Amino acid sequence: MYNKAILIGNVGKEPELKKVSDTSYCTFSLATSESSKDKNGEWQTKTEWHNIVVWRNTADYAAKNVKKGNQVFVEGKIRTRNYEDNAGKKVYVTEIVADTIRLLEKREKQEQHAQESYSPAEESGDLPF
Repeated sequence: MYNKAILIGNVGKEPELKKVSDTSYCTFSLATSESSKDKNGEWQTKTEWHNIVVWRNTADYAAKNVKKGNQVFVEGKIRTRNYEDNAGKKVYVTEIVADTIRLLEKREKQEQHAQESYSPAEESGDLPF
């Protein structure tokens, strides 16, 4: 059996950092979209919203670096949990418990950074590894 989710999407709300028993965790929403043509030939976009949870050092990283609107790569496991709300009704929540988060940049920014980047290794010919 294998449980792995890989998502690339846009952060929908600012990450919230919290603690439970001295362990940090961070939550945020992530929107993924796909487009297809309907029967009339019109483009339709469907957006899915995902609840993301990260723990410990990854939570601290997310709280400091991830912002609403960022495009991010998320890799983790799909988890479903449940609890009873104040009215006694059972509520089910499906979330991605991420172990990897990477900030992605739009292509224009990547090209701009590539033109502006500088590395002392480029001048000396030394490799950084």
